[in-house]
Amino acid sequence: MAGRDCLVTNDWICGEYLRSRSQELIDATVQHIGITAAAVAIGLVVAFPLALLARSRPRFAGPVLGLTTVLYTVPSLAMFSLLLPFFGLSAALVITGLVLYSLTILVRNMVAGLEAVPAEAREAARGMGYGPARLLWEVELPLALPALMAGLRIATVSTVALTTVGSIVGRGGLGNLIEDALPSFFKAQVLTASVLCVLLAVAADLLLLGVQRLLTPWTRIHAAGTREAH
Repeated sequence: MAGRDCLVTNDWICGEYLRSRSQELIDATVQHIGITAAAVAIGLVVAFPLALLARSRPRFAGPVLGLTTVLYTVPSLAMFSLLLPFFGLSAALVITGLVLYSLTILVRNMVAGLEAVPAEAREAARGMGYGPARLLWEVELPLALPALMAGLRIATVSTVALTTVGSIVGRGGLGNLIEDALPSFFKAQVLTASVLCVLLAVAADLLLLGVQRLLTPWTRIHAAGTREAH
């Protein structure tokens, strides 16, 4: 009885809410993860050629970076309204909006990472007979990977948060629960969905950090060498 009282008294922390709404929480979390993962993956696919264009054709760098920055400043309600005629009230609407928002972070970090590759590394690779494609995949991208992964981590965490905005069309994952709870100010639901959203962002960041450490072992060696030198 005491467990159910927390629903009656509308407590912030309520075990009965977690027990009785567990499937609803799982479904919302799965939707949240799916939308976030799709948006970030598509964002990477779109951002990569844009970054290569901006890096290889300096005259396009300004327009590309400017456009992605402008897209990031568009309010979410306006963005979804503009996309609504093309996608309707669907998950594709939310994913497309999130992809557009992620581009400013991904493109800028990709360009910065590629431009930070030492010129001597490029010259050495060309001297060994590397063509443009091999130079990009075997020299430039590995050296730019720390900056690329940093951008990916920021974009992912940002997308986890922005996914909740999709609740305005019923495709916001945990944001749906928050929006549903606000009219009656259902405290346990607001708190639980908010905490789960934060935990998703932290888990995604830690996962990508682990992937980054696996893909860039030389950064750990360099850091260890620097500490020993001091």
